[in-house]
Amino acid sequence: MAKQLQITLKRSLIGRPETQRKTVAALGLRKLHQTVTQADNAAIRGMVSQVQHLVDVQEVEA
Repeated sequence: MAKQLQITLKRSLIGRPETQRKTVAALGLRKLHQTVTQADNAAIRGMVSQVQHLVDVQEVEA
């Protein structure tokens, strides 16, 4: 089975640079404490690494 990532927005985007805001939006996150499930691939991992101080990530089996 394919692995997936559960990504939760834990910190606010207020005062963050526009690049970080756009990255969080591209991950599908809009509100604080919202959780989305994304495929575990290099592109998503790269986006998560850019905003790792704002999100919480867990690996799950799909």
